[in-house]
Amino acid sequence: MLTRTVLTRSALGAVGLVMTGLGGVLLWGQATHWDVLLWLAGAVVLHDGLIAPLVLGAGLLLGGPKNRGLLRGALLTAGCLALIALPLLLRPLPTANSSVLPLDYVRGLLLSLAVVAALAGLIGAVRWAREKANRRRIGQG
Repeated sequence: MLTRTVLTRSALGAVGLVMTGLGGVLLWGQATHWDVLLWLAGAVVLHDGLIAPLVLGAGLLLGGPKNRGLLRGALLTAGCLALIALPLLLRPLPTANSSVLPLDYVRGLLLSLAVVAALAGLIGAVRWAREKANRRRIGQG
């Protein structure tokens, strides 16, 4: 019998495959599809060759056994945010139309990274407080 989790994952996987196919069809109709495919290939190489090994290494060195997953998750999220923002940060300046890229993308990336760091710190602090309370309760019981 299929569990609810298996059904949910299967449904989400099917939706993801349909959306990926739709994106591929729409991309193929564009004049710059080779540029996008090249960027996507570069993103995979950057992630697997640079971001993932750095995240795993930092998690091993800095996270300790209890917060290793938290640190890896925060670093992986930060790396993916930077990778997504990279094309906007490396755009040629100035643009002919000021409304094409109207935002301050460096500030947006820095704010996003600050939110990731703050949430990771908050989660770490909550874990530490819970662990301390559990130790105190066990010691008194």
